[in-house]
Amino acid sequence: MNALFSVICYSSKQLKDGTSPLMMRITKDRERKYSSIGISVDPKFWDFKKNQPKRSCPNREYIMQIIRNKESEMQQRIFELGMRGDYSIEDILATPKQSAQTGRIEDFYRELIEDYQRQGKTGNSHVYTDSLRSLRSYCNGKMNLRFKDITPKWCEYYEKWLRDKECKETTMSVLFRTLRSVFNKAIKANIAEQKDYPFNDFRISKFDTSTKKRAISKMDVMKIMEADLTDTRDYIRLSRDLFVFSYLCGGINFVDMAYLKPENIENGRLSYIRQKTGKRINVTLCGKAIQILQDYSGYNGGYLFPILHVREHRTPTQRHNRIHKILSKVNLNLQYIGQRLGIEAHLTTYVARHSFATVLKKSGVNVALISEVLGHSDLSTTQIYLDSFENSQIDEAMRNLL
Repeated sequence: MNALFSVICYSSKQLKDGTSPLMMRITKDRERKYSSIGISVDPKFWDFKKNQPKRSCPNREYIMQIIRNKESEMQQRIFELGMRGDYSIEDILATPKQSAQTGRIEDFYRELIEDYQRQGKTGNSHVYTDSLRSLRSYCNGKMNLRFKDITPKWCEYYEKWLRDKECKETTMSVLFRTLRSVFNKAIKANIAEQKDYPFNDFRISKFDTSTKKRAISKMDVMKIMEADLTDTRDYIRLSRDLFVFSYLCGGINFVDMAYLKPENIENGRLSYIRQKTGKRINVTLCGKAIQILQDYSGYNGGYLFPILHVREHRTPTQRHNRIHKILSKVNLNLQYIGQRLGIEAHLTTYVARHSFATVLKKSGVNVALISEVLGHSDLSTTQIYLDSFENSQIDEAMRNLL
């Protein structure tokens, strides 16, 4: 008897965030077992008759894709076991990682993506998913690639295909850097061999990832800060406040602002850990920054700014999607503010981060403290510089912002 399988919402088990895990239910020879597929969902968004997320479910398409991938993987596994002869339900569940058996790039990609999802690293899982999707498209959906197939010449063909699709240099850089990262991890896991490594000859550094200067002048920053927006919607004023707060607080980026909680304010200072690098940042809060925080002190969503809500955005995926949705709206509002004030620059939250560095540099602050790297592709280097100085030095430098 062949095994039967389906993905179900295991509603009898509730996780700390109120969701229930999605499980692969496998039945064979009157025996039934369950295996987690690595994601969970609020039971109220699950259609128990159809065994799929309801149309109202947040991230429905993403969840459906994970389910389809798991079902396809299970179907392939059962087919392979059936070709070898009789098998048990334990044979299905107790197999080693597929990538170790096959050496296929797609299998290893999927394992990495699932690991990131289990760790709550939604951003990483999306980057690797996008990379895998691009590779699948290049291979016309026939992903039989093995690591030994990725040669420097293969990389050149892949690059040409991306250029023919008019991909931007920054996009190509991300795709190749992700592929390189996967290759390095595969070597470490003894799934790929060092002798097959293609990136010594194919140089990813050739891609032009520099960006145009995005900073605006101190005068334009002050214009935004002092603008009368009382006749506008709350979201427009919030967008302005987030821009100003970022500028005044060391160029803090939007994601880190979204995650700020009351405990991040201590003795007149802002202290937080960057989502991107995991490094702790500690900067002084000037009077204007404190005033902005006070303006939102009535928000009861558990965060300092009304972007996330502790009860509504419980999972990493929900928080990730919410942040990117609000960021798009904020940047649109900043463009409106820029047009209203006659500022020619294309305003985004990113401009505040660049302007923070540029204004300090023009004020004579040591370049080692505020690096010009902030205006280029590797922004984390700037934060490393900031971390290497005493708070007193940073505080003295930041007095030049106003």
